[in-house]
Amino acid sequence: MQIVTPGLVLREVKTGEADRILTILTPEHGVLSVSAKGSLRLKSKLFSACGLFCYSEFTLFPGKNIHRVDDAQVKKVFFGLHESVEGMALAMYLAEFALTLSPTGRDAEVQLRLLLNSLYLISERKKPLAQIKAVYEMRAVCESGYMPDLLCCNSCQKYDGGSFYFDGAAGLLLCADCAQKQGRRPNLDAPALLALRHIALVEDKKIFSFSIPPQSLALLGQVTEGYALRMLDKPLKTLDFLKTMLS
Repeated sequence: MQIVTPGLVLREVKTGEADRILTILTPEHGVLSVSAKGSLRLKSKLFSACGLFCYSEFTLFPGKNIHRVDDAQVKKVFFGLHESVEGMALAMYLAEFALTLSPTGRDAEVQLRLLLNSLYLISERKKPLAQIKAVYEMRAVCESGYMPDLLCCNSCQKYDGGSFYFDGAAGLLLCADCAQKQGRRPNLDAPALLALRHIALVEDKKIFSFSIPPQSLALLGQVTEGYALRMLDKPLKTLDFLKTMLS
């Protein structure tokens, strides 16, 4: 029985002269590996719809070990990704991040929406790449069940005012005074803390809707990256290259 589903191509591997193995993220079936035979031929009906980072409507036939693409229709192509090496590097990192999470069920739909929004902003250059990266990292792990305690200082319950320390290992906040007592230095200034709370707690459509000074964005990015990688518990091959592009 065939499966009809939208899906975002996160990885493509050429096999043979004109075939591809695709890894796609779908809202209902999570991550799927599919065979797109002949899709590298320019005249193939699958050529455009099976490209990397193409969001398409796939018609799949389940196989014993892998699904086969029978038809695919383009829903969205992020043309702007290919206009910037930095943008493509970030897109590759987000794709590897999503594949590592490998969401299922409702989580797959949420993660797909977050990734599509991120790719759109990269493609259209709507936000700084470092901000898109920080938002994606923090929101993706929060949606996967790794929501940290960002309400107040875990020791004295101070809510704001001055710098704070985010403990990525414990997933909690300490104000500057309490952090100092534990021999730790604050790693978030006031704008970065506000942004961190915003990313983790607001509704989906507002997560990218904030402005932040460059120096605060740098602090935010260090915290989100460190926390996300700790939660993934796996190094990402695309991160080192991305850092050379964004430095």
